Amino acid sequence: MDARFVKTVTDAKTIVEDRGLSYVKVGVFDIDGVLRGKYLSKEKFFGILETGFGLCDVVLGWDVNDQIYDKESYTGWATGYPDAQVNVVIDSCRELPMEDNMLFFLLEFGDRAAEVCPRQTLKRVIARAADMGLTATAACEFEFFLFSETPETVREKNYTNLTNFTPGFFGYSLLRASVESDFYEQLLSLCTEMDMAIEGLHTETGPGVLEAAIAYDEALNAADKGALFKTFTKVLAQKNQLMATFMAKWSSDYAGQSGHIHLSLAGKDGSSLFFDDSKDHNISDTMRHFIGGQQKLMPELLAMVAPTINSYSRLVPGFWAPTDASWGIENRTCALRAIPGNAKSQRVEYRISAADMNPYIAIAAALGSGLWGMENKIEPTEAVVGSSYEQDLPAELALPQTLWDAAQALKASDAARNLFGDAFVDHYAITREFEEREFRKAITSWEMERYFEII
Repeated sequence: MDARFVKTVTDAKTIVEDRGLSYVKVGVFDIDGVLRGKYLSKEKFFGILETGFGLCDVVLGWDVNDQIYDKESYTGWATGYPDAQVNVVIDSCRELPMEDNMLFFLLEFGDRAAEVCPRQTLKRVIARAADMGLTATAACEFEFFLFSETPETVREKNYTNLTNFTPGFFGYSLLRASVESDFYEQLLSLCTEMDMAIEGLHTETGPGVLEAAIAYDEALNAADKGALFKTFTKVLAQKNQLMATFMAKWSSDYAGQSGHIHLSLAGKDGSSLFFDDSKDHNISDTMRHFIGGQQKLMPELLAMVAPTINSYSRLVPGFWAPTDASWGIENRTCALRAIPGNAKSQRVEYRISAADMNPYIAIAAALGSGLWGMENKIEPTEAVVGSSYEQDLPAELALPQTLWDAAQALKASDAARNLFGDAFVDHYAITREFEEREFRKAITSWEMERYFEII
């Protein structure tokens, strides 16, 4: 039985039995997009398929370094970190081709934990679209750097003087892709087998950087695929004595790593709501208002798509990343790129997000703000022509410059609370504030080099 055909509890039991598996893997994505999970015995797995089971809610109460948030929102010491309900997403069954016939199932939080669960947050936005008679389609594309390093060597080197997978600037190079075809083909094959097929894969400009565009799907599936892609690309890399990073910007010498999101909407009959060939660039009124909402709310929702301290190092002029909530027609200097095409390809590219995004939360922000724009008939500014870095945009379209400021903007956003719920906004803002405070404890190499002797 093919894992992609698993749709019911009976199917799940059948595929496990047919493969003679004693264990399966299950996992849930946390606030930062880190996959947390475990092996479950066949007996345990069968027993929880319909009822779910309890998973310690600290998974929603700690950071990427397993450090507990120092302010409590959803969970904390006061509650004793009890179990939270998690449920198996039956139709998420996937092959793990690197693990000898093993199967994997996604989990998602239920009950009260659903209010802050990234996957459930996106589902609430998708439900809002459904109530409007809409189906959202999305696709993620990621840039990531590869290094000829291991988890041990990067620590021994203190993350300095790392050896890139390949040297030099070789954007779109078939030389590099041919010489290193073994890894490329492994990645393409892995993604096909895990039902997150890559539509395009090429070198980007920089030493050892690749860009992968994942094939489009309905928004929830697209988020699943994006999140799984990040995790299992890292797994494949490490099995090849390599390391992949999805940091927004790992070096000041190179452009940051994007995590762009492509979005489109269809009506009940499946026809594109973004395409209108009677309008300039085929941009329908719906698409225009969708862009207007994305543009208007981008400063308020930035923390959801630029979630780390490092995210803000990428948002500087001249490095292929936007610096304001700008939009343009086929303009890659803008935060929003309207892509004219036919009824099938007309879409918006949400370019503000980087490879460090949590796909569930970032797609929720990109889609939710667009729906809000449609509901309120928000008109965007005039499309930017030329470099957006040289434009004088209204002050309200300036983006927060730090994660702290972005978290404050999110907390103050009535639109965010309407779209995602008070519980999510409050908890997520606390997690980003914690991230900022942790950074403030650090003494950077820049400070040492600048002040150690001279000050």
